[in-house]
Amino acid sequence: EVRRELKVIPAEVKVVEHVRYVYGCRNCERNGTETLVVTAPMPRPVQPGSLASPSSMAYIMSQKYVEGLPLYRQEQHWARFGVELSRQTMANWMLHGAQWLRLVYDRMKAHLLMQDIAYADETTLQVLREPGRTAEQKSYLWLYRTGPFSPAIVLYEYQPTRSGEHPKRFLSGFEGYLHADGYDSYDQVAGVTRVGCWAHARRKFFEAVQALPKQATATNTVAQEGLDFCNRLYAIERQAEGLLPEQRFAIRQEKSRPVLDAFLAWLHMQKARVLAKSLIGTAITYCVNQWDRLQGYLLDGRLEIDNNRSERSIKPFVIGRKNWLFANTPKRAQASAIIYSLVETAKENRLHPFYYLTHLLEKLPQLPNPQDEQALDVLLPWSPTLPLTCRVFTSTK
Repeated sequence: EVRRELKVIPAEVKVVEHVRYVYGCRNCERNGTETLVVTAPMPRPVQPGSLASPSSMAYIMSQKYVEGLPLYRQEQHWARFGVELSRQTMANWMLHGAQWLRLVYDRMKAHLLMQDIAYADETTLQVLREPGRTAEQKSYLWLYRTGPFSPAIVLYEYQPTRSGEHPKRFLSGFEGYLHADGYDSYDQVAGVTRVGCWAHARRKFFEAVQALPKQATATNTVAQEGLDFCNRLYAIERQAEGLLPEQRFAIRQEKSRPVLDAFLAWLHMQKARVLAKSLIGTAITYCVNQWDRLQGYLLDGRLEIDNNRSERSIKPFVIGRKNWLFANTPKRAQASAIIYSLVETAKENRLHPFYYLTHLLEKLPQLPNPQDEQALDVLLPWSPTLPLTCRVFTSTK
């Protein structure tokens, strides 16, 4: 008979001493003109002059950006280990570690720009000490990522504003399809075909249905008719799920195109009949104004009907933000963006964030040339040469 239990072995903290021997030639010292001294080699530290190790630095990053544990709670967490580690020290460790991780971040960005399909989104971030701005002013974290038919890359970038100059600069050199919501700033990105988001369009009709008086029935209302059109498009996408891009393209031309044509005619007919500033009027106006972008997903079978892939990727940051609330300075905000990029890309590639960050912080300081692209590509999250310890294996039992 076998009985299984889950046993928890708590984490422990150890002090590791690096000892190396220094040899001197006494004969040379006595009889020669110079004293020969030979020192044994030692791995370069991730942060010289501190107690930080790759694993401790990765642990703090993982606790904050994966588990959502702010530094003041981690300070108490370390105290229960018997270690006095202030939140200021941990913040400095992460700032220093992000400088190493930026090497991989920049390589991931280069690979993203080589793709022909990208996704983008943005959300707010509070930064307390930003030159020329008050702590109450909104700053932004921008998200850029790849799709399902290329290496999984998720990149965040901090910027103080929501200006279109930021995606224009970040995506400079990118050519292809850009999935995004209806925000006009993305129009400043040159050389791209905008692909709209039907989730945003559908949500507006859904909100109009929800706002109907309780005694009214949604059946046969304008709001419900618009929602039904959106639901029909999503039903076709469910039928095409898992098919090859060529097959999805054919199904969309056969089934989605007629629905879209009928929907557009319906929109123009209803636009003159509803109040422009009502919820249903807003939903109809949004679809009419965004129509070229909304039907953009018909152009290629690899494209998706909505931008939900971006929204799913930005959600971990939004959840984490509820715990740690703000960034202290712009430099720390960008460090957070870099760490989040590595963590979320690791998760997308089925890597364990803690072990992957530890691996990077062990290997990056040892590189003879930190700008060696081939050496950096070996460390990318989708590299087949990563050690098995970085990978997540799910038990089927």
